[in-house]
Amino acid sequence: MADEAPRHALGLASLDAALGGGLAGGQIHEIYPAESDDAGAAIGLVMAMTVGIVDRSLPVMWLRSRRAVRSAGVFQANGWAELGGAPGHALVGVVADTVMLLRAAVDALRCSALGAVIVEGWGPMPELDLTASRRLALAAEKSGVPLFLLRCDAQPMPSAARTRWKVAAAPSRALPGNAPGRPTFDITLLRQRSGPCGLAWRLEWDRDQCQFHETEVSGAVASVPVRRPLADAGSGSPGSRIAA
Repeated sequence: MADEAPRHALGLASLDAALGGGLAGGQIHEIYPAESDDAGAAIGLVMAMTVGIVDRSLPVMWLRSRRAVRSAGVFQANGWAELGGAPGHALVGVVADTVMLLRAAVDALRCSALGAVIVEGWGPMPELDLTASRRLALAAEKSGVPLFLLRCDAQPMPSAARTRWKVAAAPSRALPGNAPGRPTFDITLLRQRSGPCGLAWRLEWDRDQCQFHETEVSGAVASVPVRRPLADAGSGSPGSRIAA
């Protein structure tokens, strides 16, 4: 049952408490950029969450459409590594359209050997209706593999997601020597099934400890690393395994 799903602590007491002990495994978690320019922040947050909760020995499957590649570019392994991830354990699949994307997601979620599945969708995606969402939720619940559903350039719709988040890039605090600060996010828990919602946090991502810290709003500089996992759309080789 959904309420018996295992929990993965994110490292911040107030956030984990609001989630009933942490992010639920075997469930769908939707992430929406607050504005179109926040897509990079949403992608960075999903990467950080994945690094924080997934055993580093387990592969992570990231599924993308060709539109995602055109809109956000291809992956760079060093971007994942800078967030504390293990790019050698990341698998990226690029498919033609939304129908194939959803089919691939169901197949991936049926593999319990994966640490997490990330689906990057751009635009309204009318194919992702409530029936399709429930199909994904059932596959995730059966295998215990969490699904992070990135919804860029889209508006929230009814779904079987356990949680729904809004994410915006936030200014970071400078490190000693005025070095660029840690990736920082403003997040809002828009919806949570059987739990509190409407709560907001400003989070820093600590790649060394692989956990989040809550931070103050004042005394900030621009946060640089959040968008660095992406490269120009014309470079690289999409659809292949990321090399360390």
